[in-house]
Amino acid sequence: MSAEHDPRLAARLARDEAKELLRFVTVGSVDDGKSTLIGRLLHDASGLYEDQLAAVKRASRRAGAELDLSFFTDGLEAERAQGITIDVAYRYFSTDKRKFIIADTPGHLEYTRNMATGASTADAAVILIDAERGATEQSRRHAFIASLLGIPELVVCVNKMDLVGWREERFTRAVDELSAFTRRLRFRELRFIPVCAREGDNVVRRSERLEFYAGPTLLEHLETLPIRASAPGGELRYPVQLVLRDRDGYRGYAGQLASGVVRPGDRVMVLPSRREATVTNIDTMDGALPEARAPMSVALRLDEELDVGRGALIVPGGSAIQAAERFDATLVWMSARPLEPGRSYLLKHTTRTLRADVERVQFATDLTELTELPAETLRANDIGRVTIACRAPVFCDPYVDNRVTGAFILIDPATNDTVAAGMIEALGIVPWREGPGALHGRSADAANAPVAGAAARRDDPRRAGFVLWFTGLSGAGKSTLARLVAGALERRKFHVESLDGDEIRETLSRDLGFSREDRDENVRRIGFVAKLVARSGGVAIAAAISPYRAARDELRRDIPRFCEIYCECPLEALTARDPKGLYQRALAGELPHFTGVSDPYEPPLAPDVHLRTDLERPEASVRKLLARLEALGFIEPEGGAE
Repeated sequence: MSAEHDPRLAARLARDEAKELLRFVTVGSVDDGKSTLIGRLLHDASGLYEDQLAAVKRASRRAGAELDLSFFTDGLEAERAQGITIDVAYRYFSTDKRKFIIADTPGHLEYTRNMATGASTADAAVILIDAERGATEQSRRHAFIASLLGIPELVVCVNKMDLVGWREERFTRAVDELSAFTRRLRFRELRFIPVCAREGDNVVRRSERLEFYAGPTLLEHLETLPIRASAPGGELRYPVQLVLRDRDGYRGYAGQLASGVVRPGDRVMVLPSRREATVTNIDTMDGALPEARAPMSVALRLDEELDVGRGALIVPGGSAIQAAERFDATLVWMSARPLEPGRSYLLKHTTRTLRADVERVQFATDLTELTELPAETLRANDIGRVTIACRAPVFCDPYVDNRVTGAFILIDPATNDTVAAGMIEALGIVPWREGPGALHGRSADAANAPVAGAAARRDDPRRAGFVLWFTGLSGAGKSTLARLVAGALERRKFHVESLDGDEIRETLSRDLGFSREDRDENVRRIGFVAKLVARSGGVAIAAAISPYRAARDELRRDIPRFCEIYCECPLEALTARDPKGLYQRALAGELPHFTGVSDPYEPPLAPDVHLRTDLERPEASVRKLLARLEALGFIEPEGGAE
């Protein structure tokens, strides 16, 4: 009987439709029992159809087992033959409280890209650890990727507790091993649950054999986790996917809300034209709505006929959303063909596709130790930071603020293969002074055409501020080069403010000592002043030892147009040229906390400019730096702009 003729069935379907939906990803190393855990969760939560259960029972009998729960998820014969799972599988089940979608991803190193795909829309991640083996390199890798993708909730199931005699100390050991690592990541909540997936302990039903654990079962925890996707989630972002028209003059803009709320009467702005209009209707197949919230799919009608097409972005009127033509991004490289710096790719951002160049690889990430490794390229399953230059401005947000407008994929234009998934980090901003008509009226082809030099990107680059940050050991020539570069830029009519590390120490930072925390605070203060100068259109030149890489990287993320210059000079050369004898005293132990001798210095892994001040004259270093600023589009070549 259909729901139309059965009120009880209709009511049950309506209740199911009203339930919240939680998406979570499961991942574990080989033989951690992930497939068995999912099978147990589906079986005990009654998330299986009778024909599915019968098929698994038949497969289990053929394998000589009474009921092998792993067969609920290992659905491919080839997978069963090899004993591994090689793709992302999605499973659906429902309880009285909530609906669930499970993304079952492989845990092997070579399938990092599959995990990234399955985790990209998840609200939570469930990672398995074998109680006998404890946390492994793969466990740490999985936790890092989940954090990188912005998954807010991490659940760690310490499985196979039966094989360690249900002992609390084995659970505690696994908790301690992974907790030390995950504290460095950005999860909102971390929960450890001891389980035995094979027997069902603490998966759906509470275990009497794990009396030391008083927390929720896995299902109980999943039923109470907050769901970020169900909240409005910040300012309105509405990428237009399709323009709907009919013979009666209907004109609606269809798409899915990436974030925020929209209501009839709201004033909105359409990008890239920056024209404003008022929302008159929110349409769906079931009729008009009084409001729409992310992630609903609707069609908006406006009170004016604007030039709106696929790829446009609708935001609140007067929004300060950033237009970036260059940005730093974290890439998960998926292609067997390595990344080629300098090569042009297609960049798909929300519903828009345009040309973009990967300018350089800043570093690759060691996923075991969370360290940055020098790299010139990325290979399959590598994760690293790159700089991307777009052929037209992209209206976007950092990934940490918006997982939709902060994400993109790269496509090989020759093969149409997706080669990478990216998360936007620091933005290079196109100044708002370009005005409302800067992109309005341009065709899509013109907007995506190659940009010929900095002049095509800005009316006058001297009005776009930036920061030059000189870092290096004491005596490496930072202040000398900063002074020479300041003079060169002033001759080109730039407004320059110099921020010398020694002078800052005597004024703005005179209350600070030389501990790591105080050194980082000193860098933050200089960076804040430099950012204000750049925001007002000036050039801030900072010369400071700034010994710790993390503090400098924080500046790069915070300041849109930032150039890091590493002045390298070996300790032997510095000691030989030292007019004050500071290095000799430091080497003799007379000066504590002396960077490069008794305190560490962490050189940049991928500076924008690398100067060997012991091998080249200052004038040559300045020419090299100015040439790099021209290549970055920060300044015009001499004679190139009046």
